[in-house]
Amino acid sequence: MDEFNTSKPIYLQLADRVKRMIVSNELKSGQKLPSVRDMGVTYSVNPNTIQRTYSELEREGILETRRGQGTYVTEQEERLVRLRDILRKEQIQTFAQIMREMGYSSQEIITGLQDYLNKLEKGEE
Repeated sequence: MDEFNTSKPIYLQLADRVKRMIVSNELKSGQKLPSVRDMGVTYSVNPNTIQRTYSELEREGILETRRGQGTYVTEQEERLVRLRDILRKEQIQTFAQIMREMGYSSQEIITGLQDYLNKLEKGEE
């Protein structure tokens, strides 16, 4: 993520990135996140933006700040399962909405997706 979309606040874009990293197991349950300063350097943003990102994710119950120790991914598995489910639903909704706007029927969407996944499993994509 080198560039940010101007239509959405950077802290929310970073929050989405952290969520995707958690869902993909790039960040694991209980894992410590980089410091606000280090994360700011990584993404070339002000540390206050990272603090806002961490605060937002903490408010959502995805991160936990341990006084004097840092910020960690929650170890509450039910929250992580819920996060995974929410992200899956959001991606499917976005995909289906775009396909509908382009005029594809439900059956065309399903067939196209099945074909794509079959090719992917065979290593053709």
